[in-house]
Amino acid sequence: MASPARAQPAAEPAHDFVEDYLLYLLARASMEASAQFHGIVKRKGLSVLEWRVLGQLAGGPATVGLLAERALSQQPTLTKVLDRMAADGLVVRLGDAADRRRVLLRLTEKGRRLAGELVPLARAHEARVLAGYSAREAAALKRALKTLIARTGG
Repeated sequence: MASPARAQPAAEPAHDFVEDYLLYLLARASMEASAQFHGIVKRKGLSVLEWRVLGQLAGGPATVGLLAERALSQQPTLTKVLDRMAADGLVVRLGDAADRRRVLLRLTEKGRRLAGELVPLARAHEARVLAGYSAREAAALKRALKTLIARTGG
């Protein structure tokens, strides 16, 4: 009687596709770099999407379309978030004097105070994330990411 064949352990793949896949690396880098700051945002009672709106509006009024683009959100989803933020007294909708069909959003005083707290914390967090890079390397990293965004349709 022949002895049963022993099962051989599965060989490790010579190359793990995901570990070198650009889209995974971008998503993972974003997740890792954002996690701590997103915790701060949540402790302030905001969602990440609400923070992105505050961060954009800290620079001045914007349209819903621009906010959707910058907040990385679909417009219908963002509209619901903006409704909630307006009800919470963080943003207000304004008519656009140059184009009556457009609606602009701006921060209220309460929204400006909250953005005024969070933007410096975001800048400090970014500085910690980039601490291992020289100023030249950090600028090159941002430039490469902006180029990638532009080349892929952004």
